[in-house]
Amino acid sequence: MTNAAQVGVWSEIGKLRRVLVCPPGLAHDRLTPDTAEDLLYDDVLWVQQARRDHFDFVAKMEDRGVEVLELDELLEDVVADSAARGWLLDRKITPEQVGAGIAKEVRPWLDEMAAKELAQLLIGGIPFHEVPREVAGPFTAAFGETSHTGFVIKPLPNTQFMRDNSSWIFNGVTLNPMYWPARRQETLLTTAVYKFHPAFAGADYQVWLGDADGEPRDYGAMTLEGGDVMPIGKGAVLIGMGERSSRQAIVKVAQNLFEAGAAERVIIAVLPRSRAAMHLDTVFTFCNTDVLTAYAPVIDNARAISLRPDAKAPAGLSIEVENKGLVEVVGDALGVSFTVVETAGDVYGVQREQWNDANNVVALEPGVVIGYDRNTLTNTALRKAGIEVITIDAGELGRGRGGGRCMTCPILRDPAYD
Repeated sequence: MTNAAQVGVWSEIGKLRRVLVCPPGLAHDRLTPDTAEDLLYDDVLWVQQARRDHFDFVAKMEDRGVEVLELDELLEDVVADSAARGWLLDRKITPEQVGAGIAKEVRPWLDEMAAKELAQLLIGGIPFHEVPREVAGPFTAAFGETSHTGFVIKPLPNTQFMRDNSSWIFNGVTLNPMYWPARRQETLLTTAVYKFHPAFAGADYQVWLGDADGEPRDYGAMTLEGGDVMPIGKGAVLIGMGERSSRQAIVKVAQNLFEAGAAERVIIAVLPRSRAAMHLDTVFTFCNTDVLTAYAPVIDNARAISLRPDAKAPAGLSIEVENKGLVEVVGDALGVSFTVVETAGDVYGVQREQWNDANNVVALEPGVVIGYDRNTLTNTALRKAGIEVITIDAGELGRGRGGGRCMTCPILRDPAYD
């Protein structure tokens, strides 16, 4: 593969060629009933089984010709380079993140640490009690003594859901300022991978939001997460605006896309602010060029707003509240009349299957998706609509509220519409 073709996501259902994931690991070993809620998990995982199930997930993508990159392995390669390690630690081990005294005490230790161990700890966290005595100075010792289960660096278990901390839109990427504090440090690790790893060396792409140099900055009310971002094609991008992604961030992304001539329209899907519909992809995903799956109680009531470039407007774009429903607006943008496979079941079953990510499938190519096995009714409905549904075990992986789409960050995907 040439450098010019290493990155670029041009649709939601074109052939998936390259994807970034992160298997469950040390961060999940540190997850407890007391910390699960703060770390956005519904429960603790049986980590060994979750790793087996994620391995199966990866294998099923690879069987279909997808190149699967794993964050922990890429991060190990990055921190093996002294300059890249220094860049990352300069931004990670700061007074603002770990405290001034502790930063001075642990930084030399991290500078000399083996690359594999450092990569594991950057994702898995560093508890106070695991800092060696010869490393722990008075600040680390004092705060560790008064916080026996506390962390110098907090774990990042939500890296399991790699969709969210960055999102590739056509020939560029957003490096996302995330909504919850528990997830904000994920973006720095992904930024380091894109900046330094050989897999991305020489790749030519734009940054639509965020800082490619990883410098800390105040984004104000701008928050964006990849579960809301869908580059659907034909110059159109669909972005959900609900719990995790704000109007401030969406408008900024639209401005940057329009200024670069990279898009002609951004469609905003207005969502309720609820955990059940935390991202657009928890209630709405594409399965084929003319088939999508949706949770009707949310999508049937979702309003659509269109942003378009307008040089005469003060912000360089126009805004229109659409009179049609979201599915029809998306169909018009793509020139398609969609068949909608709704979450299946009775009044109770549809809620259960949606909660268990029935509508959060990831397309490997048109008409072929991966979803959780437990959503038997919706999977059957998709198959009746002509979709090949490849299933993976949901028992452990789903405890963090995310399915196949959530666990994948497409890096290279073909267009789906001429």
